[in-house]
Amino acid sequence: MSLGVAQYAVASDTGRKRRRNEDNYVVEPPLFGVADGMGGAQAGEVASKLAASALEDGSDGALHGQDRVGALIQEANRRVYERATSDPAASGMGTTMTVALVEGGIVTIGHVGDSRAYLVRDGRMEQLTDDHSLVNELVKSGKLTAEEAEAHPQRSVITRAVGTDPDVDVDAFTVDAQDGDVFLICSDGLTDMVEDEDILEVLDRNRSDLDRAVKSLVAAANRGGGEDNITAVAFRIAEVADDLDATVELRRDEPDEETKEQIAPEPPVDTMVIPPERIEAELIEPGSPEARALARREPMGNAGRVRLALTMLVLLAIAVVLLVWGLLR
Repeated sequence: MSLGVAQYAVASDTGRKRRRNEDNYVVEPPLFGVADGMGGAQAGEVASKLAASALEDGSDGALHGQDRVGALIQEANRRVYERATSDPAASGMGTTMTVALVEGGIVTIGHVGDSRAYLVRDGRMEQLTDDHSLVNELVKSGKLTAEEAEAHPQRSVITRAVGTDPDVDVDAFTVDAQDGDVFLICSDGLTDMVEDEDILEVLDRNRSDLDRAVKSLVAAANRGGGEDNITAVAFRIAEVADDLDATVELRRDEPDEETKEQIAPEPPVDTMVIPPERIEAELIEPGSPEARALARREPMGNAGRVRLALTMLVLLAIAVVLLVWGLLR
C-alpha cells in the first residue's frame, strides 16, 4: 500500500451567460489539468483544446515532478502559440493552465493564469496557486483590498497566459500529500461566483463522494450568476494498492437540471492579457485616463465590438434623419 489517487471526478458547464464552453480539462491519473481559453470567435475553445491535448499526448512521458509538469505546459504553449501565429482567425488566443501530477505522496502543481488549485486538509482549505492577474498584483502592492478585488471591473485581466508568447513562465512546485487530502483544480468561473468558505464546505461534506462535490460546486456557481464557464476537477489522496486499477473514477455527469436556471445568453467581456511590466502604478478606475489608455492598447472584446457597432448605427441613423429633414425643408 502507498499514497495515491483513490478517487476523482470532474464537472464542466457552459454557465448561464456564455454561448459555448471554452474550458477544457484532463483527467488521466496521475495527471489532472484545467485550461480556460480566451480569444475572439471560437479561438478560446481552440486554445484550451490544444493545451489539453498536449497534456494527454505527454501523459506517459519519462520526466517526473516539476520537470515533467514544466515540459508539458511548455509544449502546450508551443502548440497554442504556433496556431495563433499561423491562423489569422486564432490571432491573440491563449489559455490559462493549471496542472497536478500525483507521484506517490508528492503532488506537483504547474500553473499559468488565474485558474486555481486548492488543497483541503483537516477541515481547512488552502489556495495553492497564485493568480497571475492584474487585481492580484494590485492586492499584493497594497493598492487594492481582497474584498475590492472580488468585484473589480478589471478582474478578468490576466498577466500571464499559455500561447500568447513564444515562451511562458510556469509556476511549478510540489506538495507533500497526506492520507485524506482533497485537491481541487478549477477555472475562475467557479471562484468568481462561489466564496472560498462555501467551496470548502461542499468539498469537506462530500469528500467521500467527489462526483456529488463537483456537481454541487458547478450548481452553486450557476446559482451565483454563472457568468463564465465553470470547470471543477477534484481528486482524493489515500492509501491505495500498488495497482492503478484500484483508482475509482466517478461519473462525469452534467449538473442536475433543477439546479441550473437557463437564461438568454449574453455576450460576456473577454479575458484580456496584460504583461506584468505594464501593470499600472495606480488603481485603474473605469472611465479613467488609465483605463482608456489600456483599452487603446488592448484588443477589443466582443462586448466592445457590439457597443461600437451600435454607436455607429445610431450615428448613421441620425445623419440620415438630418439629411431627409434638410431636403424636405
